[in-house]
Amino acid sequence: MNSISFTQKGFEDLKKEKETLALQRKDAVIDLRKAREMGDLSENGYYKAARFKLTSIDRQIRMVTMLLREASVPLVVKKDTIDIGCQVTIDDGKERKEYYLVGGYESNPGEGKLSVISPIGKALVGKKSGDTIHIVSPQGNRTLTVVEFTY
Repeated sequence: MNSISFTQKGFEDLKKEKETLALQRKDAVIDLRKAREMGDLSENGYYKAARFKLTSIDRQIRMVTMLLREASVPLVVKKDTIDIGCQVTIDDGKERKEYYLVGGYESNPGEGKLSVISPIGKALVGKKSGDTIHIVSPQGNRTLTVVEFTY
């Protein structure tokens, strides 16, 4: 499997998530033990809910563990071109938008986190302030100008 790029902050957040899930798992195991002690498991809704919760937490832990194992955090040195970890301001002629370029698993456009593997992210990587990029999207062709970027 190829490595999965994360920003340093995204990698640290992932490690915190794994710690939080480990704590939640301990509580879920206690809940499951209490539910088993109630008797008949076939009609015990509390047992089914507790088992579902534990299964869900275990699945999340496996996913986060896999992401941490495959994660790579590119060394961010202040460069003269855009790359992962940059704060980028773009202008489409109508409005300016600011994005933080992150890895694929960190992206959240609603929070202004744009993946470097998204169409706009791919087009931005390697560009400089003042460069123009052309994007083909379902909404149509777009032309964006890089206003500025910082690391």
